Amino acid sequence: MTAASISKTLLKGARGLKSHWIPPPLFPQLYSSSASASASASSASSVSSLTEPQSPGGERRWGWTKWFLFLPGAITFGLGSWQILRRQDKITMLEYRQKRLDMEPIPGSNLYSLTEKSDSLEFRRVKVKGVFDEKKSIFVGPRSRSISGVTENGYYLITPLMPIPNDPESVQLPILVNRGWVPRSWRDKHLEDLPLDEQSNNIASPSSQESGRSSSWRFWSKKPKIVEDHVPAVTPVEVVGVVRESENPSMFVPENDLRHQWFYVDIPAIARASGIAENTIYIEDIHENINPSNPYPIPKDVSTLIRSSVMPQDHLNYTLTWVFSISSSDIYGFQKSNAKKEPEITSLC
Repeated sequence: MTAASISKTLLKGARGLKSHWIPPPLFPQLYSSSASASASASSASSVSSLTEPQSPGGERRWGWTKWFLFLPGAITFGLGSWQILRRQDKITMLEYRQKRLDMEPIPGSNLYSLTEKSDSLEFRRVKVKGVFDEKKSIFVGPRSRSISGVTENGYYLITPLMPIPNDPESVQLPILVNRGWVPRSWRDKHLEDLPLDEQSNNIASPSSQESGRSSSWRFWSKKPKIVEDHVPAVTPVEVVGVVRESENPSMFVPENDLRHQWFYVDIPAIARASGIAENTIYIEDIHENINPSNPYPIPKDVSTLIRSSVMPQDHLNYTLTWVFSISSSDIYGFQKSNAKKEPEITSLC
């Protein structure tokens, strides 16, 4: 009885070992090499999927993006080169003006005999003699001026300089003279004086009508007394100035109103308004002998003629600014391009 139970137990254990037993491979080296090859292939495919672009369209998109990253650098390079050229042009222009101002003044009697075009005389000093026609003065402005740290609005006073009869040293033809800066009160007084002249002419008209009514009586009376108009004494003046051309107004400057307001210097238009030839010469007074008791008009400072709103040093500063912008944009584009070409590879777990 005992022997039979022991044999049954051994038979059950043998059956259990048979169900869990796996036969060894016939070629163990071949099996191990194929397993490692499959593992390396799977890892290589995973790495290639991370490093290679997903599609050709993504490569094209990155090419356009790369060009856009370097576009600001190309633009700033062009602006920097343009500022260098502008600086050289400004230096040449200021040297040309200084050379012309250093020449001897041209006598006013020979002014028109030298040339018919004033552009060839621009920035040449002249010394003219004549008489100012005050009634035809024109105020151009407003133009601001800083006086003792206080900014005040005023105008440029432009007056025709007329020839003196029988004087060989005076100008032979009328010219326009920018006598300098005057405060606003000068223009207001000039406008107030104009209606007074018209009013005086209107007041004289009734007397003429009355004289017409009594003409028959005056015909038989004694000869009327002729009253001559009082002609003020002519005071000749000498002006040392610089020949200039018309101003080029910006797009923000309004057009001149020939009756009420002049915003910029337009030589032909001012000449027509003054009753002289359109091709007249226009000069700016630069004398320095100012009377402290009567300082107006204040002539233009000659040093302003060799200055500009943007000096060569300013162009150099602009160039350095653009160069710094080029460096910043190129460094940024270079960093972004390298980051795109060398992506980070994550480790496989």
